Amino acid sequence: MRTAQITRNTQETQVEVKINLDGTGRQNLNTGVPFLDHMLDQIVRHGLIDLDIQVKGDLHIDAHHTVEDTGITLGQAFAQAVGNKAGLRRYGHAYVPLDEALTRVVVDLSGRPGLFYNVPYTRAMIGQFDVDLAREFFQGFVNHAWVTLHIDNLKGENAHHQCETVFKAFGRALRMAVEGDPRAGDTVPSTKGVL
Repeated sequence: MRTAQITRNTQETQVEVKINLDGTGRQNLNTGVPFLDHMLDQIVRHGLIDLDIQVKGDLHIDAHHTVEDTGITLGQAFAQAVGNKAGLRRYGHAYVPLDEALTRVVVDLSGRPGLFYNVPYTRAMIGQFDVDLAREFFQGFVNHAWVTLHIDNLKGENAHHQCETVFKAFGRALRMAVEGDPRAGDTVPSTKGVL
């Protein structure tokens, strides 16, 4: 089983992440930000990744540090769990609709962090959740998971639907990228021989 457990403690947040890339979609999520928990649940269910995430953050200020540090710690755990990437597909992609909203996510387990994020939200807040924080989550993830990630919301009128399709498609794309490639054996999917 490809698993990892990472703890990150700062003066702003205390984050603990346990991940199982070969899971069945089990979750125990408590970030203190209900909408973030809802979005993380999309990754779990659509990526079939088991996640246990416990966060204590400075929510009396706002949710920024909590959301960003959750992304950072999840990225660190993902990088540890995925290992040297031998025998994996490496690339993953997904198109996910939710009513009028449609998002495309493409991921490359490249060993190079890069986020290309194009989500023109139709409003700035989803309940109490600032939509700018979704980008901060993914930036933290890619910087520490060492992946290249393209996220494009192709259409949408409801900001909740837009954001939910982003996280669902992300889960589906990750699921594809970390799958074993039966034809690859134990080779690393790169002409460099390492990712």
